[in-house]
Amino acid sequence: MKQGIKHVKMPRGSRRWLGLGLLGLLLPLPKTMAQQVPVPDSTGRVISTMPALLGDTVRVRLELQPDSLVAAPMSVDSARLEWLRTPPTLRDLVCDRVGCFETDVPHQFNNSVMAYVTLFTARNRSYLQRVLERENFYFPIFEKYLAKYNLPTDLKYLAVVESALIPTAKSPVGATGLWQFMGPTAGDLNLKRDEWIDERMAPEKATEAACKHLRYLYGVFHDWELVLAAYNWGAGSVQRVMRRTGKKTFWDLYPHMPAETRNYVPTFTAIMYSMKYAEAHGLRTDKLQYQYAEAMDTLSLRGRAFDLRRLSRACGYADSLYLTRFNPELRRAALPAGYRSYVVRFPASAAVHLGDVDRNTLLDYCQPVAELPQALAALPPRLEGVEPWQSNPLLAASGGPRTEAEAEAPRFRRVPHKVKRGETLASLAERFEVSQAQLRRWNDLPKGKALKPGKQLVVFVPMPAVAPAAPKAPVEAVAVAPRPVRPLVSAEEAAARKEQAEANAREVARVQELVRQEKLQEARLVAIRQRQAIQQAAAEAQARVAARRAAQTQAAEAKRTEAKAIAAVEPEEADEPAVVETTAAEATASGLYTVRKGDNLTKLAREHGVSVAELVAWNKLPSENVVLGQRLVFSAPAEASAMATLPRRQPKATQQAVASASKATARKAELTGKVHLVQPGDTLFNISRRFGVSVQQLREVNHLTSDDVKLGQKLLVPQS
Repeated sequence: MKQGIKHVKMPRGSRRWLGLGLLGLLLPLPKTMAQQVPVPDSTGRVISTMPALLGDTVRVRLELQPDSLVAAPMSVDSARLEWLRTPPTLRDLVCDRVGCFETDVPHQFNNSVMAYVTLFTARNRSYLQRVLERENFYFPIFEKYLAKYNLPTDLKYLAVVESALIPTAKSPVGATGLWQFMGPTAGDLNLKRDEWIDERMAPEKATEAACKHLRYLYGVFHDWELVLAAYNWGAGSVQRVMRRTGKKTFWDLYPHMPAETRNYVPTFTAIMYSMKYAEAHGLRTDKLQYQYAEAMDTLSLRGRAFDLRRLSRACGYADSLYLTRFNPELRRAALPAGYRSYVVRFPASAAVHLGDVDRNTLLDYCQPVAELPQALAALPPRLEGVEPWQSNPLLAASGGPRTEAEAEAPRFRRVPHKVKRGETLASLAERFEVSQAQLRRWNDLPKGKALKPGKQLVVFVPMPAVAPAAPKAPVEAVAVAPRPVRPLVSAEEAAARKEQAEANAREVARVQELVRQEKLQEARLVAIRQRQAIQQAAAEAQARVAARRAAQTQAAEAKRTEAKAIAAVEPEEADEPAVVETTAAEATASGLYTVRKGDNLTKLAREHGVSVAELVAWNKLPSENVVLGQRLVFSAPAEASAMATLPRRQPKATQQAVASASKATARKAELTGKVHLVQPGDTLFNISRRFGVSVQQLREVNHLTSDDVKLGQKLLVPQS
């Protein structure tokens, strides 16, 4: 079918602008306006330059400002731009190398990884070269502990992402050390911190703690990408976003994470690639100052005062702080006397300068200087005819402008008060002669909220006025201007004050007596509840014993019937076992246990498969306390006498019932513990380390199917 060309009538002005545009396209561009861009080869070197074609964004090279790992993270737009301006041959080469990594840690290649590879290998090469100088010093330590805890060896590059292999690195939020531990996490991992030592900066101790933490995170997530995200953001935060979104992988959760965590895994992959192929990118040169591990010697302080600078001088080093690089956990260059045991590390090659000196002589030399020169106090300027202000030490020594009697005499007395039903803030203020604002300020009470019965308040009652002391003789050295003497109070006002003070004292005594009576009543109620609990437990134990005795009686009757039937056929063979069993039962029933050192009712009940209440009832104990040398029985008196007449073998159903009851009692005693309320940042591992129990026990006791805990959840913590 033929198609004709449709003619469109255009205005005269539009035709004019179209002609000017076509004329501009036909004219040749000057050489200065053509964009000259370098074309790199497969190795990254610039071989030539050529003009960029219109619309060809692959060959456009934009000169960005130098960046570093500690700067603001790269955004998605800049990562995409870096991907577009990277030559395809270089992208394919990096992709093939990353794909050939034989490791379990994350090594997925995408535009974000390529952006950071370009950052470390081209734009900011000096950063990675500084890391390569310290690589041979710290990587052997990381590999030793990663192999000990059966973790992937390539996790050693995580310390480069965290601290650039600087043991004293500290982030703006307080994370410190090679592995950048926060304070609470370091406490959970038993890293000690005080004003003298911070073990987060100790390479070996911090590395072992990091391996434990990574092993725990892998047990929670079973995915190394999520483990790295949880190491940076926190396990609780990752679990919350997983529950909220329903996603299970890092790249599915990528849009829901903060920028720092999103760039954490790509940075790790880029660091691993850049250090593995540093020679291919020309990062290793002869000008780098590589650090290597050397043989070390130790000196145990054992609580003696120590100055590291004096040891540096004794070892022949010109820099007095040279040895701090081998002891980075020291926050100061000295330790006080009486400090916990600490071992100082120094190179073994320095032993030549020490000679044959013994340990005590060396420690005596390394004692810190007792007194250091102090700066002189500044003197106030003296002007003619003007007396200078008194110095702060003189004011503190003299007590200021107040008199000694006024400074020593207290003006208020602290009175505790428990709110009763019907009392209000206004009634309490009127009762104690204070204002409502004072009551709210003393007890942090919100305005407009009623008091709850039982709340404990604190009231400061004014003390009675004290008669002014006689004025002292003026000091001759300092001329004191005369002060106007206050007029004494009248006799009526003094009597009114005295009467008010006595009324306040009587009220305070009455309040204290009421508090004492309430405490006594509470103590009586607690004793009654304990007595009722013991009686109820004893009654339950007696009921169980009666049921057990009835079952044993039935079993004995059945046994005797069977024995009579057998005795009719073989009378001689039936008598001997009965005699032996009766003798054994008598020996068991007549046995007593003598309490030894370290015994308690809970331990003895668990060992013999009975409950504490049964032991209290059978031995008629007034409480659960036992004394050394006390004799105890582990069966009811009636049950012991009945056991002497019963045969040795019981029916299988009776044995199973008794075993089940014993296991249930032991289980109940084992699970007796305290209740813990989950706080922000808590995980099941942190809670287990804090209370000294295992994660498996916490799961079994609280019937948990996973390690996830929620904020505000109540967990039962078992205690032995």
